[in-house]
Amino acid sequence: MAPYETLHGRRCRSPIGWFEAGETNLLGSNLVQEAMDMVQLIRQRLLTTQSRQKSYADKRRRDLVFTIGDKVFLRVSPMKGVMRFGKRGKLSPRFIGPYEILDRVGVVAYRLALLLELSFIHPVIHVSMLRKCISDSSQVLEAPTIPLDEKLSYEEEPIAMADRQVKKLRSKEIEFIKVLWQNHTVEEATWEIEDAMRVKYPHLFQSTETTADTCEDFVN
Repeated sequence: MAPYETLHGRRCRSPIGWFEAGETNLLGSNLVQEAMDMVQLIRQRLLTTQSRQKSYADKRRRDLVFTIGDKVFLRVSPMKGVMRFGKRGKLSPRFIGPYEILDRVGVVAYRLALLLELSFIHPVIHVSMLRKCISDSSQVLEAPTIPLDEKLSYEEEPIAMADRQVKKLRSKEIEFIKVLWQNHTVEEATWEIEDAMRVKYPHLFQSTETTADTCEDFVN
């Protein structure tokens, strides 16, 4: 007697032969047919669920339409050069501009009057990258202050150290520095590991006096 049969009081059922004691037939073609039927049923239920979710999304979706001469903001994507500890500020640059719409290209794209500094970017932009400009001078961000690449992205660079502290663990001590970042306010400064920053940004540690002066000017 097998150990499984001794423990459970019945024979072990294999995946290819779900038979009771005394039966010797294998469920070949029937098992395959049942599996195919289940696959078809699962596909039908998935299509039903997708259709229902699409109907929910379509109720809240609206088409963005601009006219020639409108002012729009262009969305950009920041690339972080180092890993951050804690939360990052939510007021980092997300849009630049405004730029005037010159023409509509197709159904979902527009041609913009970009500046000379952005001549390497194709002027035809998808509507998902645009936001309508409302006349408010506080929302205007000058393009020359943010060097963009061909993918409409920019890399954040540290400009000064504001503070330094040592975190003591059980067996070692880790030195942290408070870094001020370009295109961000003082409140958005982050704590970074000093050794990692020395390797990636050695210019921050060239002169303590220069760093202090830069930090004071940045705050003012």
